[in-house]
Amino acid sequence: MPNPTAPPPSSAALTTASAPAPSASAVRPLSCPTCSGPIDPDPRFTAWCPACEWNLVPPEEAAEDCAKSAKELARERAAAERTERLFEEVADGRTDTTRRDWLAASALALPVHAVTVVVAGAAGWLLVTGNTTVRCLGALLLAVAFLLRPRLGRVPTGAGVLSRSEAPALYGLADRVAAELGAPPVGVIRITEDFNAGMAVLGLRRTSVLTLGLPLWEALDDGQRLALLGHELAHRVNGDNRRGLWLGSAMRALAHWYELTRPADRSRGGYGVIALLSLIGDFLANALLYLVSQLPYRAYLLLDRLTARAGQQAEYRADGLGARVASTAAARGMLGALLLGPATATVTMRLRAEIQSRPRSGRRDAAPRPDVTELWPQLREHLAAIPPLERERLLRRSRRDGHTVDASHPPTHLRLALLTRRATLPAAVTCAPNEAAAIAAELAPHRTRIARTLLAG
Repeated sequence: MPNPTAPPPSSAALTTASAPAPSASAVRPLSCPTCSGPIDPDPRFTAWCPACEWNLVPPEEAAEDCAKSAKELARERAAAERTERLFEEVADGRTDTTRRDWLAASALALPVHAVTVVVAGAAGWLLVTGNTTVRCLGALLLAVAFLLRPRLGRVPTGAGVLSRSEAPALYGLADRVAAELGAPPVGVIRITEDFNAGMAVLGLRRTSVLTLGLPLWEALDDGQRLALLGHELAHRVNGDNRRGLWLGSAMRALAHWYELTRPADRSRGGYGVIALLSLIGDFLANALLYLVSQLPYRAYLLLDRLTARAGQQAEYRADGLGARVASTAAARGMLGALLLGPATATVTMRLRAEIQSRPRSGRRDAAPRPDVTELWPQLREHLAAIPPLERERLLRRSRRDGHTVDASHPPTHLRLALLTRRATLPAAVTCAPNEAAAIAAELAPHRTRIARTLLAG
């Protein structure tokens, strides 16, 4: 499925990244080699110049951008321009969810759903009116209709899923946020090991599922966690039709059709005529499957393109609703924390290496192996130690690279910029210390489980 595109690097970033200056990891100058401005030589982080952005991106990473073709750069530049135009329209209040492209997407979803209805109807007619042979064909068509059915998603179960009896404090906080937004209460809360969060409506009963990545949750303070809950629960009331039954199930169906029909690797060993015939057969089958798979793939790309603007507009609106819940400052802090994913990975890899390097021996002189639960205090300590200059570098890097959570979200720096343009809001919902402590106790078993998963490599 399509990947998010990033805007091209600015000319200043390209100039400074390609300057013949030493790597930040090798020599840490006290002044910028390009503009002679002062540099903070903090050994824990990348040395860079805020004035001219020298070494904003290390040379080895900037070389990857320089290796891109002119066509790739043009495509990225066009995508960045579209994103910037939408940002200006949203900031000026000039967009509307009932756009022509959204209506076109709804019309495109009609034949997607109609395919399943027609195949199922044909199967039923053959099963009722046909002879034995025709009924066999009808049964085959019924199986095909089952494979082509709209994908409503499956409500998760098992490890990581919290029931209301297991986490009354967390559900209670989510319910208060939902009530403030006028959204229905969340149905299921799931805890994962991802540095992310999400909201989905799944299954025949259309159960709302709130997914909270524990590494992201641990990287936030109490106000930022409220902003995260506000943003995710706002997807129930922000007019995001991509998550609705009509468009959402159509997009999931197209993705599933593509997975069913895309060519697979069928390479086989052997020699002789039989092996040659098998190779020719695999080639022809893959060629046919490729042609068939292009129909749902291209339809998905078109549907995604038609709904991208409305989807990003909905994300901006969710940010605004999250700010209303937890305050503008908390919402900005939450969005800024999204840039710290690599920092959490650094802490995880460092502790994993420490655990693996220490012996399991029972000797008295053997150093004790670190407990996996040390991951979370070390993570919070590391993030708290990130200085403002490094956070500024990450923000400028995100502006240059067009950092997004995923393809459906606007760039993080534009989301921050829009909150800055809007009126500053106080918090409408707060989390008391005893409530935060109760939530931490409810998540304690999942801290151990997820820390063990992350540190196992």
